[in-house]
Formats: sequence, structure tokens, C-alpha cells
Amino acid sequence: MKNNIRDLKIFATDIRITILKGLKGLGFGHVGGSMSMVELMAALYGECMNIDAKNPDWEDRDWYIQSKGHAGPAVYATLALKGYFPYEEIYTINQPETNLPSHCDRNKTPGIDMTTGSLGQGMSTAIGVALGNKLKSKNNYTFLLLGDGECNEGQVWEGALFAPQHKLDHLIAFIDSNKKQLDGYCKDICDLGDIRQKFEDFGWHAQEVDGHDIEEIINAIEKAKAVKEKPSMIVLDTEKGRGCTFTEGVLFNHHVKFTKEQADEAITALENYKEML
Repeated sequence: MKNNIRDLKIFATDIRITILKGLKGLGFGHVGGSMSMVELMAALYGECMNIDAKNPDWEDRDWYIQSKGHAGPAVYATLALKGYFPYEEIYTINQPETNLPSHCDRNKTPGIDMTTGSLGQGMSTAIGVALGNKLKSKNNYTFLLLGDGECNEGQVWEGALFAPQHKLDHLIAFIDSNKKQLDGYCKDICDLGDIRQKFEDFGWHAQEVDGHDIEEIINAIEKAKAVKEKPSMIVLDTEKGRGCTFTEGVLFNHHVKFTKEQADEAITALENYKEML
């Protein structure tokens, strides 16, 4: 690996801290689903993706598509730390005239490859990118993140059929399986069952890993890259709100209100954790 696991854990912790700093002024935001995907961001942007922050539109870059676009704060925090834009802009999330709107917008934010937020559509756009790059004989990868609640959308399953048909082996998708959606547990609203097995049955190379173990995520990505003529799905077993003192263990933590004191307490806990790494 280019980086050691300790450095990647520090990167993940800094992403969590930056999410909280960005949302602190508002006192509300999509904290739960942003926190659950942080280790994936650290693995992709800290180790696995072929990218250039100084040239975000580089033609041969790997693409990242955040289909659950409401969890944009995690992506913004990652991009800020990687130098895609000045770090200070993180304090403008969802503010008037911001370049960091509530949902990801490729026309506003350097490093955002696809505008998202209407759930399910990221599957289609990622497949379009992967197919287009394949037709151009490019070797870059398209990475896609779906939410588990998002997989209620029929468009996801149309894509699940299409991608294996066209042998999109440079498409690597993830599901942030944090077991919750906006108004409760996924199993109580529309039970997905064994989602890894479902994608395997649809013709994907499918794995399931601990979504908070960066090394497991990296190893799964390397296995996916070795697979030929099949798209890959990696189901991330995660906890919604992970690493944030006021969202961990809270049932309704999709979009939350919080005080500056709560944010400061969470940031301090993360800074202390980072010192112990």
C-alpha cells in the first residue's frame, strides 16, 4: 500500500472532524449517513483512486459517484482535506452562494464527478460513465456509493441487470449498509434481505466487509479489480452515525439538529481518539 493503515485512520478521523466543523455553524445536517461512509472515503481517496486534486477534470482519472447525494458533507470534507478547494470553504456548506450545496453538484464543486441526490439515479449515471469509458478503451475505474435505503428504488435494480450484461468490470459499487433510512430501520420499511447475495444472483462479483475497517475495504477493492467481465459490488457493514458522540446509538440520526456545544464535544472526542492512534 502507498500509505500505512494508521495514516489512513488519521485521515478518516480528520474527515469526521471536518464534517462536524462544516455543519457546526448550521446546527443541522445529514450527519448519520455521512459518518457511516467515512472509512470508504479514506480508503478511496487516501489509497485506491487514481486522481489529481490539482487537475480534477483529468481525463484518465478514476470517477467517484456519490449516489446518496445528501451525504455530500463526507465527500466535501474529503475533497477539502485532499486540496481540491481551500479548506475554509468547508464552513460554507449549504449556505447562500456556497459551492458546497446540500446535495452534490458537479457544476459547483471541484472534484464532484456527478450531480446526485435524487436517489437511485447514481446507479444509472455511474453505469453510463463506466460504459462510456469502456467504449473508449479506457482503463480508469468508476466507483459508486449507494445507500441501503436507496436500494428500495427500482432504478437500482434495472442497473443491477444492465451492468453485468455489458461486462462492466471497471465499475466497482458499494452499499453503505448502515441498516437505516430516513424514517427507521430498512428491515421494517422494505427489507432488503441478503443484499450481497442478491447482487451475486444478478451477475455481479459481490463481497461483504466491515465498512469501518479500512484495510478490509482496500483488500476488497483489490479483489474486485482482479475480476474480469463482471461489475463488482462491495457491501459495507456500517453503523449510522459512527464516530460522532451525539449520533452514535441514536435511532433517528439521518438528518439531525445539534448545538455548537455538542459539535465541540464530538470534535474533542475525535481529536483525543486521533492522538491515541
